[in-house]
Amino acid sequence: MHPLPANENLRLHFWARVREFAVPPSMIESATARREAGDWAGACAAARVDVDLNLRAVGRAHGGRLAAQVRADLRHLAPDLLRWHFPRIAPDGLLRPGLTVSLARYRPEFGEIHLVARTPPAWADAGQRISLALWSPSQRGAGLHPHPHPDRRYRLDLHRHLWDIRRASELRERSGRWPPSPGEIPAGAGPCAVDRWLAEAALLLRADGIEGGPVAVRLTSRHRLTLNLGEGTRDRTRAVPVLPDAATWVLPDLELLHAGLIDVDQLHPLVASALRPDRRPSAARSPDSARNSRLVDCRGATHRIGVVDGVLVPLDHHPDEIRREELLGALGGTELPCLRAIDEAHRSPENLVDVRARLDHGDAAGAVATVERLLGPDVLLRSGALRDELETAVRRQLVHGLYRAELAGSGPLRSTSDTRHRARPRHATTR
Repeated sequence: MHPLPANENLRLHFWARVREFAVPPSMIESATARREAGDWAGACAAARVDVDLNLRAVGRAHGGRLAAQVRADLRHLAPDLLRWHFPRIAPDGLLRPGLTVSLARYRPEFGEIHLVARTPPAWADAGQRISLALWSPSQRGAGLHPHPHPDRRYRLDLHRHLWDIRRASELRERSGRWPPSPGEIPAGAGPCAVDRWLAEAALLLRADGIEGGPVAVRLTSRHRLTLNLGEGTRDRTRAVPVLPDAATWVLPDLELLHAGLIDVDQLHPLVASALRPDRRPSAARSPDSARNSRLVDCRGATHRIGVVDGVLVPLDHHPDEIRREELLGALGGTELPCLRAIDEAHRSPENLVDVRARLDHGDAAGAVATVERLLGPDVLLRSGALRDELETAVRRQLVHGLYRAELAGSGPLRSTSDTRHRARPRHATTR
């Protein structure tokens, strides 16, 4: 691993954790299999993407030609790849909440229509789901969504390689060069894709029908640069176009590979193929199976605890001794260290952080699998942090369901709120 400044090291570890938990391999495999079978709706379901549009209704309202364009884009959408590249926030690496991102822009005979991807507001973000819909400038709102208008900073209609399998191979060219040439990055600007700025700014202006003029580059909330691509005939009444984030920054995966924090085989397969087109995929890794037993220092001896018949139990004590010790503990005495270790595993298991990360990123199946590897498939959870995390996840799923049904008002239900999530910085930058 290459030495890094402290802030850069924290940022890259943030992205390494996102890559570990945000888009699990099981999701990628399932979504890919369904997409390759021609089931784009099934692929979206596998990647936890809700489809809030009806192609027949689109055809009736806007004509068969537009419906055919939307259908073609949906058939080539890799929803797991979209999730991989979707904007995220610190400190947990969750999807940026309350965001509307344009994926494609269509220009039918009347007006303009966008295929958009949306995330729910932070109070309803359980499951980390994304929804697809059509949006037009004449549309006033989108239910309870706080920002139905596409965000200028996140224009994936100009970066189809981040979701469209027909364009996925463009990632290597358009992801920025890393490491950069000496002196290429402005002081304090971080991992900027400076070598791509002019070309991407030209693409932005061309897409907006502007011949030339300034383009703003957002470095931080307080710092911007301006690129001037000639005088042109820009409409002075319009706001200065903003270079999208995908064009401003180097792809985090490139930095992670360079720093040695991730292996190419840990990347999304479409990302790995684009960045390393000549690589030979390694043999599939077997899942990290649970250890058969764990060692415990028990009254001067090394004993084992392990899962037997679906339950975590001490392996080196006679059942009669266990019953006596359990009775002693029930009466207030000090239990065997092996029994204390089992109790601690139930209350505060060693992998609770991983369980929480999976739940935060909406991977309930992965969280349950982790619990089962730790405690056995037939575990009855005792009171403690792990049980609290799982119960909180269930309550938050209820809030998300009410949000989807537009029954939750304008904020979280008081009885189902999660103070840990509520205290989280909602829009902290990852840069």
